[in-house]
Amino acid sequence: MAKVWRKIVEIDEELCDGCGQCVPACAEGAIRIIDGKARLVAEKFCDGLGACLGHCPKGAIRVIEKEAEPFDEEAVKEYLAKERVPSCPGCQVEFFGVAQRPTAFSPRKSALSNWPIQLKLIPPEAPFLKEASLLVAADCVGFSHPSFHEELLPGKVLLVGCPKFDDPEGYFRKFCEIFEKNSPAELTVAIMEVPCCRGLPMLVKKALEEVGKKRPFKVWVVSTRGEIVNEEHWS
Repeated sequence: MAKVWRKIVEIDEELCDGCGQCVPACAEGAIRIIDGKARLVAEKFCDGLGACLGHCPKGAIRVIEKEAEPFDEEAVKEYLAKERVPSCPGCQVEFFGVAQRPTAFSPRKSALSNWPIQLKLIPPEAPFLKEASLLVAADCVGFSHPSFHEELLPGKVLLVGCPKFDDPEGYFRKFCEIFEKNSPAELTVAIMEVPCCRGLPMLVKKALEEVGKKRPFKVWVVSTRGEIVNEEHWS
């Protein structure tokens, strides 16, 4: 398709921290978080009106004029009908039905190995952080994934937080302190599939780079139905 001179969104990857707040603001689904950064899925999905601009706390998005594919409203409709475009959990209310009480309960043991678990409350000098296998989890994960203790938590030290409602800069500083004083034997991040959770692995990555301990880590992505839908490998 021939390109035309028109308005379109441009994203500054240097400024973008992958928080995902711009994603639900785009009704066309033109923006997705890919490899920890907000990116245009396709030029033809962006209408160039800039509804996403005011939702970027870093000012990484702007509207420019350039040669681009024309906006294709029919292609947007097909894309939205076929793809599961993530949105803010408060904008996508779902009801899955009330689960019935099981007829019998099997005894289960908690896999929790440390306390406190809230990131803001954990002192960087805590002895359980030394050479530990760390699981950094968005707080909704533990409530959503039915086998959190059996599948994700065993053998790991748990750090819990919410990048949407808490202070990202405070999280970044706390991660820097923890990584500077400790060298984790293993690092895993567990997040929900909603865009606002995407800031958590990005904060972990930035903190590792800040203290000179850049390393690969795994990211588990859990759906709003509580299922693990993706395993990502960040470096």
